[in-house]
Amino acid sequence: MASIQVIQRAGALLDAIVSQGDTATLKILAAETGLHPSTAFRILASLSDVGLVERDTRGGYLLGAKLRQLASRIPLDFDLRTCALPYMERLRNTVGETVNLTLRAGDEIIYIERVISKRMMRVEQIIGSRAPLHITAVGKLMLGESGERGVRDYAERTGLPAYTPNTLTGVRTLLDHIHQSRQQGYAYDNEEAEIGVGCIGVLLRDATGAAVGGLSISSPIERRRSEWIPLLIAAGEEVTAHIAHRHGTV
Repeated sequence: MASIQVIQRAGALLDAIVSQGDTATLKILAAETGLHPSTAFRILASLSDVGLVERDTRGGYLLGAKLRQLASRIPLDFDLRTCALPYMERLRNTVGETVNLTLRAGDEIIYIERVISKRMMRVEQIIGSRAPLHITAVGKLMLGESGERGVRDYAERTGLPAYTPNTLTGVRTLLDHIHQSRQQGYAYDNEEAEIGVGCIGVLLRDATGAAVGGLSISSPIERRRSEWIPLLIAAGEEVTAHIAHRHGTV
């Protein structure tokens, strides 16, 4: 019975993290679950050891990337990879550059699928690799989903470290960029993660309108073209419609 109780408490803690929408402190999680802080801390430490929970730079708790990776492998009626891959391949064939599929994992994005450019000189993102939200096109859009308060909290947690001279390291500048990107429906990465590499990204949404992932085109910056934007937006809309169809809402 004791082991079953631990599992129930672990489930309650995971539910509490989800309910916070971003990260949660030990104090909040203990209050939400009714657990003593020392008990909650021990269970969270065990969940962290197996990758189901992670801690941010300020010690807050968030869902671990392993949960998302496991979920993406389960053949349920909603499989983002299955929905997106045909559209990713068609987009790659049209623009001739690498197309990526990403999810949010705490304060980072994680690359879960890609279709690689057939060109000799190309950009390749490793499946399973991660990047901070503020240095990628899709990441900035995902960050914008949490609102101004969420962006400011992220900036406070991470310090907005610079990865190149082009990284947006000021909160006001980042907020303005995110606001403009959300209005136009796409975002750029202007050599903010890596010099010489540029990206364009859009969000993918489920039937409720919630962002569930992102689609991006990565290329050497000198080859990036504004003509790709409507093609990327159209591909994102098609994936979103496919997701809705899989849920039986269209």
